[in-house]
Amino acid sequence: MKLLFPTLLCSLLGSSLNAAPKPNIVVIMVDDMGYSDIGPYGGEIATPNLDSLAKNGLRFSQFYNSARCCPTRATLVTGLHPHQTGIGHMTSEQSPGAKDVPPAYAGNLNDSCVTLAQVAQSAGYATFMAGKWHLAGSDQADWPLQRGFDRYYGCLHGATHYFQPYGERIMYDGNTPDPTPESTTDRKFYTTDAFTDHAIRFIDGHQASPQKDQPFLLYLAYTAPHWPIHAHDEEIAKYRGKYQAGWEKLRAARFERQRASGLIPDHWSISPADPEVPTWDSLDEATREACDLRMASYAAMLDRVDQKIGDLLATLKKHGAFENTLILFLSDNGACAEGSLLGKGDPLKDRAGEKPLNQLNYGKAWANASATPYRLYKHFAHEGGSNTPFIAHWPARIQPGRDWFRQPAQLIDIMATVVDVTGATYPATLNNKPILPGDGISLAPAFDGKMPGRKSPIFLEHEDNASVREGDWKLVGRSVSPTSGLQRQKWELYHMQEDGTELKDLAATHPDKVEALSTQWEKWAQRVNVFPKPGRKTK
Repeated sequence: MKLLFPTLLCSLLGSSLNAAPKPNIVVIMVDDMGYSDIGPYGGEIATPNLDSLAKNGLRFSQFYNSARCCPTRATLVTGLHPHQTGIGHMTSEQSPGAKDVPPAYAGNLNDSCVTLAQVAQSAGYATFMAGKWHLAGSDQADWPLQRGFDRYYGCLHGATHYFQPYGERIMYDGNTPDPTPESTTDRKFYTTDAFTDHAIRFIDGHQASPQKDQPFLLYLAYTAPHWPIHAHDEEIAKYRGKYQAGWEKLRAARFERQRASGLIPDHWSISPADPEVPTWDSLDEATREACDLRMASYAAMLDRVDQKIGDLLATLKKHGAFENTLILFLSDNGACAEGSLLGKGDPLKDRAGEKPLNQLNYGKAWANASATPYRLYKHFAHEGGSNTPFIAHWPARIQPGRDWFRQPAQLIDIMATVVDVTGATYPATLNNKPILPGDGISLAPAFDGKMPGRKSPIFLEHEDNASVREGDWKLVGRSVSPTSGLQRQKWELYHMQEDGTELKDLAATHPDKVEALSTQWEKWAQRVNVFPKPGRKTK
């Protein structure tokens, strides 16, 4: 026995010493990007770095966001449904002086949630963030540094001027306003560049510190390609003239690439063109020229995002951290059709001065192409509004060459995944206040080629747009009642394996399925406090 004990001890010590180190985690989110915009999902925009992450990682065909910027960010960083965090709609900047607002719609993170950063810190991680926060108003208690991030640089509010941030939408270095922002590139200040450059600076500083062996979590939240469609001249020139064929041909070309890659099954049909969008050939030459320039600017924004992601990947490789870093990439919602039909403004002339930000956009016509093959847009619970590209890359664990991962997943799963791979413990309380448990499941089994064990449906609600996804069935609808949930006759039912573009409503022929799924949605909505809504009363 005396001889066996040292042997056993050495064995246990050896096992501990040889255990794989905890991975770094990088979460990259873009803003208002459509499903088909990037190369792996059918786009023609040059995204070689994202192409590489997708090719050598895991590509999800169905990953659900919360259909809008603030709710998605609330869910991403907390693992809770947005209503549970206090951001059931938008942040308080949208409703100054609002009274009698239900807690689920207060517009700032509440005390019932913890962030990815706080959870990662509990597992020994350094935590960094760069980019768009959009989870608080003026209350500094809900800013990034007060919510678990060691370092932060970015814009606390939503959309901002890309070249000359002004007003409330200026840059912040931690809690300190940065009235004269700079980036480390040889070009003029541009938010996409600055966010990445500061993220790189955080990593470089960490690797040069005594804590360099400490793993880190980075949340990099770009504002691109959200309006205003500001881009560098170099990238605009790269794309100008490439969209003169129009939106109909762009949709068709993207759909064919989606089919060729196996993303879209051959038996699915592309959704019909938005009936409000005029045909390209019906436009005069000057209008076509203006529309081409707007789409070129939009494409240029994503091209630059990919370039800067390349700089970030080079930094990870420089520090020997690339192999054991889990990188997650997604968009906060579907394509944005806000503001206009054909787009507004001149991307070359309207970049100077404090002009209304939303008066420079690419319009519903191009958004319809960005959403290929789906219908509808940001705000909606249909696939065009809530299904995002999602890429997971982790060379130490995810083997390259995997086929599309087709089991639906959702934002709430990211917190569960972070808890799993970091070895953290999700807290029951924080500062003596109870923390709500999350509904998400870890996606780590998917990294190993296995199916995560989801036991409950995927639910969504935003601005009265709602859905529930259970297996191959999806129920989606819109509320028409100011005092209750969704009226049953407004539900649409789709079999997503056969009809993933939601064209054949089966509600009339499967009333039992509508009843079962709508009942589940109503129970979920009651549990997470979807109702009552501001300005409404319950029965």
